[in-house]
Amino acid sequence: MTTFSDLQLSEHVMRAVADSGYTHPTPIQEQAIPFILMGRDVLGSAQTGTGKTASFTLPMIDILSVGRARARMPRSLILEPTRELAAQVAENFDKYGRYTKLTKALLIGGESMADQLKVLERGADVLIATPGRLLDVFDRGKLLLSDIKVLVIDEADRMLDMGFIPDVERIVSLLARSRQTLFFSATMPPPIRRLADAFLTNPKEISVSPPATMAETVSHGIVVVSDEGEGALSAQRRKRQALRRLIDSHDVRNALIFCNRKRDVGVVHRSLVRHGYDAGLLHGDLAQSTRTEVLERMKRGDMKLLVCSDVAARGLDIEDLSHVLNFDVPSNPEDYVHRIGRTGRAGRTGQALTVALPEDGKYVAQIEQLIGKPIPRITLDGIPDAELVIGRRRRGGEVKGRKRPAPATRPHHDKPDNRAANGQRKPSPAETTAPPRAAAAATVAPPRRQRASPSSRPSSRDSDKPVKGLGDHVPAFLLREVKLPKKES
Repeated sequence: MTTFSDLQLSEHVMRAVADSGYTHPTPIQEQAIPFILMGRDVLGSAQTGTGKTASFTLPMIDILSVGRARARMPRSLILEPTRELAAQVAENFDKYGRYTKLTKALLIGGESMADQLKVLERGADVLIATPGRLLDVFDRGKLLLSDIKVLVIDEADRMLDMGFIPDVERIVSLLARSRQTLFFSATMPPPIRRLADAFLTNPKEISVSPPATMAETVSHGIVVVSDEGEGALSAQRRKRQALRRLIDSHDVRNALIFCNRKRDVGVVHRSLVRHGYDAGLLHGDLAQSTRTEVLERMKRGDMKLLVCSDVAARGLDIEDLSHVLNFDVPSNPEDYVHRIGRTGRAGRTGQALTVALPEDGKYVAQIEQLIGKPIPRITLDGIPDAELVIGRRRRGGEVKGRKRPAPATRPHHDKPDNRAANGQRKPSPAETTAPPRAAAAATVAPPRRQRASPSSRPSSRDSDKPVKGLGDHVPAFLLREVKLPKKES
C-alpha cells in the first residue's frame, strides 16, 4: 500500500503529515500529488470527503518553498465558492505548512477588509479567496495578480451553482498564461467540462470514482409523512415532529440538519430549541463572525445539532459527524450527494436520514437513480406515513394548491339592468322617450371604462357610431345625425 513517503514530498511536509496522524494517502491524493509536483495541469474529480484539499495543499507547499512573495503580489491563488471553505483551506495550510515560512492571506466577505489588506501588504505566498471579495480588492487597486504561478479552482461545480463562473472567467483572464492550473470538482457536468477545457493546458485527468457517487460507509433512510388533513401548515408540523422522532430514535451523537430555504432554517431551529434540543443555525445571511463562531462550536463538540442551508453542504469537515438529516428533500439530486458527504468521512460510518412529503416522490426518484440504489423506508410511531407520489408539483416545499376554475362569463349586454335595485340613478324621462336607436344604444352600452389612448379613439369615419365611455348610458342628443352643408364646387 502506498504511503506518503512514496510521493516524493519534502521532509518538512512529511513531518507535518505525520503530526496530523496520516500515513496513507487517499486515491485522489495518491494520483494527483506526483503530477502537481511535476508542474502539470490537473483536472481532478472525486466524491466529496476523499481528501481533495490535501491533494493540492501538500504539493503547493513544496512548490512555493523556493522564492518569496512581494507586497500585494501573491504567488499562488486558491478560489473557493464559500467563506467556510476558504477558511477551512486556510486551516489546512496552517496545519501542513507549520514547519515552513510560507505566508498566506485570506480574502473573504463579512470580515474587515482593512485587516486583510494589511496581510497582503506584507506579502503572501498563498492567497485564498472567494471571487467577489477578490475582484473588489483588485478593482480598488490593492492587489496585483501578475505573479500568480499556481491557480487552484476548487469546488468548480459549486461555483457554477452559485453563479460565480463569470467572475472566475474574469479572474483567469487577469493571470499570466505561464501558470499551473489545478481544477477540482466533485461532479463534472458539461458546463464544468467546457470551463476546464478553456482554463487547462494538456491536463492530467484524474477521476477516482464516478461523478456524484456516495461513500459506501453511509447508510440511508427516509420517512414519508402524510400531507393529508389540515393543509400544508399541518404537514410542516408533522415533518418537524418526525424530525424530532428521528433524532430520539437513531442515537444521534451530532448532526447537520439541512433545509432548502433560509427561512425554514429559522423555523426548524426555533422548534428544536423550544423542545429542549441543543441546536444552532447557519445560513448565508448571518454575519461572518457568527458563522465562524457557530462552526467552531460544532467542531469542538459544544453543539449537538446544526440546522443549516446548503452553505454547509460543500467541503466542511466536522470530525466524526454521526448523522446528516434532510428536513427537506433537495430538488437537485447532486445536492443530496454533497449533503450526505459531510458524514462517513475518512472511512468512518455515518447515517443519512430524510423527511419527505408524498409530492417529493419525483426528487427522491432522481436521487435514487443518481446513487444507484433505493433508499430504505422508515416508519415512526405516532407519525402517519404515506406513499411517495411522482408527478405532483410543489412550490417552496409545500403542496401547490389547485386553482379554482374561472367562473363562466357572459357578455355585458346580457346582464340585467339592476341599477334601480342597487340604489343607482333611475333613467330620466328624456332617456325613456329617446328614439328607438338611442334606446337600443343605451341598452347595449358597456360599463364605464378607462380613458382610451389617442391611437384607439374613433376617427372621423366612425362619427356615425354611438359614442361610448360617458357612463352607463349614451345621451340621446349625441346620437342625432348632423347634416353638414355641401361644399361649393
